Amino acid sequence: MNISRNLRKERVGTVVSNKGDKTAVVLISRKVKHPIYGKILKRTKKLHAHDPENSCNKGDTVSIMETRKLSKKKCWRLNKIVKKANQ
Repeated sequence: MNISRNLRKERVGTVVSNKGDKTAVVLISRKVKHPIYGKILKRTKKLHAHDPENSCNKGDTVSIMETRKLSKKKCWRLNKIVKKANQ
């Protein structure tokens, strides 16, 4: 049974914390329509991503990819830095 490795989820978000060693907390936001009232709502989620070189900083826009469980909360890894923060 040959399953492609390209079936992993990818998300783009903003780094809100990089205080952990080799870990970045990424804020993912999306907009959904309320099922009854039709109002557009903003939904956010914080994901812990593995950053082996500690390369991203707070405010950077990054792309993360789903991976195997690396710790209790970490099951995403840093794919690439899309845009650096202004500093």
